[in-house]
Amino acid sequence: MEEYQDEEEAVDVADCGRCGHLTEHEVLRRVPKGEGEDVRVRCVDCNKVQTLYLRPGKPITVDAILSDGPESFKTRIDADDDELIRLDDVFEFDEILYRVTRLDDSDSRPAKRRTASEIGTLWAVRCDRAIVRLTMTDGEDSFSKTIECLPDELFACGNIMEVEGERWRIRAIHTGKGRTLRGKRAAIDIRRIYLHTPHAPRRYREESYRGPQN
Repeated sequence: MEEYQDEEEAVDVADCGRCGHLTEHEVLRRVPKGEGEDVRVRCVDCNKVQTLYLRPGKPITVDAILSDGPESFKTRIDADDDELIRLDDVFEFDEILYRVTRLDDSDSRPAKRRTASEIGTLWAVRCDRAIVRLTMTDGEDSFSKTIECLPDELFACGNIMEVEGERWRIRAIHTGKGRTLRGKRAAIDIRRIYLHTPHAPRRYREESYRGPQN
């Protein structure tokens, strides 16, 4: 059960089994039970009535792997044992925002949502900034760099981008699902961008240049 408070009133919302998503509910009755309460509610969309058994969760820690660009590290994050965690949920850890990308149980089976007590490993990526790795190819020469950008900044295959004053064409974008030669992706979803020079290779240009003619 969640409450969203505004200046006029508190609105109770809960998962409705009939509607299949969170909806506003009218509270019919509250009965204190120990440190929690049983709440009888009715969905305002379909009129389904249900009883919610609200109890304070027990604090636990969850194993997590957090990624910040190319760097990842293992840690443990605090949660209540009955806290429902979903893919794409955003949370703060050490003053940095992370987005949940995978929820495994103890047998490494993924799910779209789990209660904290069911999670074997939580995976998340930093979402307040993005570190994007680049592979830059100029003729037979290739080298790597990284750039920092906003998580929602878009990169499109075929576009020209400037890196340290030089122009490069985006040849391909690699995401967690593989490499693509077309379309556009947000920085937060990109593992690597492959860049090529939009002109003749540097070595060819240097060998072709003969200097000014007298």
